[in-house]
Amino acid sequence: MSVRNPAVAGMFYPEEEAALRTKVATLLPRETDRRRAIAVLVPHAGYDYSGPVAAAVYGVVEITPEVVLLSFNHRMAGAPVGLWTEGEWRSPLGAASISTELVDRISAAFPQAEIDEAAFQREHSGEVQVPFLQVLRPDVRIAPVSLNTMDRRVLGDFGRALATATGEALVVATTDLTHCGVRYGVPPPSGRSARDWAREQDAAILEPIRGLDIEGFWRVLTSRGVTMCGVAPTAAMIEYARARGATRAADVRYATSADDDAGAELAVGYAGVIVE
Repeated sequence: MSVRNPAVAGMFYPEEEAALRTKVATLLPRETDRRRAIAVLVPHAGYDYSGPVAAAVYGVVEITPEVVLLSFNHRMAGAPVGLWTEGEWRSPLGAASISTELVDRISAAFPQAEIDEAAFQREHSGEVQVPFLQVLRPDVRIAPVSLNTMDRRVLGDFGRALATATGEALVVATTDLTHCGVRYGVPPPSGRSARDWAREQDAAILEPIRGLDIEGFWRVLTSRGVTMCGVAPTAAMIEYARARGATRAADVRYATSADDDAGAELAVGYAGVIVE
C-alpha cells in the first residue's frame, strides 16, 4: 500500500494530534448551515497565516465523501498531470484513504495523466488541506492530482475532462496569490508597500476568477505579472467549473500575510472562493 506521510507537520501546522484538532477548531467558524459547492479555491500557507482564510471556506461548504484535491509542486517537479492512485495520506489526525475509484475515473477521462507519487512527497500545497477535511469529514476519501504545467491547452482539456469524472465530489483547488517583496524577487513599485501592492494585484486577478472568465484570467495574469503560485490548479478549476455549468464564484474571505504590519517588506495574498 502506498502511504504519504506528512512533510510539513510541525512547520505549517501542529504535529501533535490534540494541538492540531484544537487549532483547526479554533480557525473554523462556529456551526453554520453548509451549502453544496461545485469547487472551492483555498490558500496553502501555514495555518497562522492563511489558515483563517481556508477555514472560512471549509466552514461553510459541505465536505462530500470524496474530494478531488488539485495541488501542484512549488519546484515544478513531476508530471504535467500527476495522480496518486491508491493507499492513504497520513496526517497527525490519522489516515485519509485514497478513493481509487474516483482516481480511476479521472485517469480514464484524461488518459494523459500519469501515476506520479514523487510529485506529492515533499509538497505542502495539498497536504495542508487534509486536516481541515478530516476534522469536518473523518471518513473523507481523497483523489490527489498534481498539476505542474502552464500549458493552457493541457489545463483546459484536463478541467473539462475532470467535469465528466467527479460525480458529486467536491473539487478543492489551491493557490496563494501575489508574492511581493525582495525575497521573492518581486519588490513593490516605488512608493508602494508590499501589502498594498499585493492587494492591488490580487483585486485584479480575483475579478476574472469570480467571473470564471478563463480568458480574462490568463490576460490579467500575464499583463500584470501576477505572482501567484497555483496558476495551474486555479486555471483547471475555472475550466472545470465552466464545464459543470457554473457562471460565477464568490469570495468568502481575503487577507495578506502583512495585514498586521503595513510596513512589512514581504506580503502574500490569500483568498477563499466558492463556486456553487
